[in-house]
Amino acid sequence: MFTFTLRRLLLAIPTLLFISLIIFLLLDFAPGDPTAQLPLTIPPEVKAKIRESLGLGEPIHIRYLLWLKQFAVAEPLHAFDATFGTHFGEGMQRVISWQTRSPVGDIIAQRMPQTLWVVGLSYVLGTLIALPIGVLSAYRQYSWFDQLGTFVSMVGYSVPTFFTGVLLIVIFAVNLGWFPSIYDTTHVVSDWDSFVFQVRQMVMPVAVLALYNAAQISRFMRASMLDNLGQDYVRTARAKGMSEKVVVLVHVLRNSMIPVVTVIALGVPTIFGGAIITEQVFKVNGLGQLLITAIYANDIPMVQTLTFIFAILIVLFNLIADVLYGILDPRIRYD
Repeated sequence: MFTFTLRRLLLAIPTLLFISLIIFLLLDFAPGDPTAQLPLTIPPEVKAKIRESLGLGEPIHIRYLLWLKQFAVAEPLHAFDATFGTHFGEGMQRVISWQTRSPVGDIIAQRMPQTLWVVGLSYVLGTLIALPIGVLSAYRQYSWFDQLGTFVSMVGYSVPTFFTGVLLIVIFAVNLGWFPSIYDTTHVVSDWDSFVFQVRQMVMPVAVLALYNAAQISRFMRASMLDNLGQDYVRTARAKGMSEKVVVLVHVLRNSMIPVVTVIALGVPTIFGGAIITEQVFKVNGLGQLLITAIYANDIPMVQTLTFIFAILIVLFNLIADVLYGILDPRIRYD
């Protein structure tokens, strides 16, 4: 397992480099100019200096390496600066957003906690809710619990998140006044009262996303459990006198988790980018909202960086899913 993991990690490096090159070239060649929306009265030489301050006067390979540098763990990279420092100049050490004129890395670092708190927590809660519901629905097929779980899952998966979000705002924020309708991203948790307010403003956006995620994962869990409950090894385990709890929770659940792991692992990157609508409804300034704003503003450096971050997450969680396969299924041997 260790050899396989190490081999996949080494393979991920050239894969991500190739993906980063494709993302950078596709968006860099797209039409767009940070000075296009400036007033016509601004002299051309001033616009040229603005473009130069944003790094657009450098060769494309220098701009690519500068853009790639922001993903390094240690910054600044002294060897990188020693090699290319004469090209970048003093003001060219960081990738600058065309929209805000601020470093792209700093903006993403400011938005990341909001995404992790709301989107990340909703995915964890949705997964924890979906797994037992899927297991019980399959084990008690056609019971009232299965019918209720199927109904809730169909509603949660078919109803769009913007409708669910607006509905919760009308009921719990406008009519009942239990929760704030707008997420305050400037709020800082410093004491118990501020913590309670943070939890209150997270309840509705987390509930909307958790319902959508739980609806999808519970259906996969139920289908996988039903497929394994009829297998020969289940009848053999029962014939050997094993308790029903051991048969279901040890043998059936372990084998049923193998396809579900793929859904859960590959759903993590998509939820970070797919929560754009929910973030817009509740005014959560997360990565999804940042991406849609950057697209509208034609902020090419920001779109490049966020797109590559999502690509990193996809490659990383693909690796995690493969490793979990070997843990869940003893028949799988990578070494």
